Amino acid sequence: MYMIVVGAGSIGASLIEIAVKEKNNVVVIEANDERARLISSRHDITVLNENATTADTLREAGAERADALIATTSDDAVNLMVVSIAEGLEIPSIVSVVNEQDHADFFRRLGANVMENPEDIVANHLYNAVKRPRVTDYVALSQGDQLFRLAVGEESPLVGRPLSDSAKRGVIPEAMLAIAVERDTKRTIAETDAVIESGDIVTFFSLERPSDEIIDKLSG
Repeated sequence: MYMIVVGAGSIGASLIEIAVKEKNNVVVIEANDERARLISSRHDITVLNENATTADTLREAGAERADALIATTSDDAVNLMVVSIAEGLEIPSIVSVVNEQDHADFFRRLGANVMENPEDIVANHLYNAVKRPRVTDYVALSQGDQLFRLAVGEESPLVGRPLSDSAKRGVIPEAMLAIAVERDTKRTIAETDAVIESGDIVTFFSLERPSDEIIDKLSG
């Protein structure tokens, strides 16, 4: 995939690392001299030390053959301008970080796929790591949906029963669904007749943030 990444800050740098490892053709646009030099020294890719909020810069980055553009700067005004220009240049896939939730609709109207409030995502992950040590790999999705993996202890009411039975009895709330089970490092899709054992790690999808009481109960 030919990918243009705008911004080489903390999010952009991590994205570039992943994209390069996956052998994508990556071009980076970074206005900050030091960041541009750092990324250029780390990766054998094209780095443009320029302002991304002009059509000429995006064309120089290869917009006409790009499969995707990802705007990752901490300035929503910059990201929105880049998204607007990219939409006009007909780049097929446009993704942007949105730092203020109130701005998200502006990006969506331009057809961009958005990642809202990256700081909040990190904060929620850190909170869960401390508050809920049995919850791992917490991910907040749009509209408040959540994905997380839960280590099941001996005292959990899930133990020794099929998932369908736990759902029927209300042990698993209606807003939650078990989607995968890991046992002895082997992961499988969570079938409704799967019987949970102590030590299993269950991946849940939830339509809302589960309360501490629910997490404590399910984990045992």
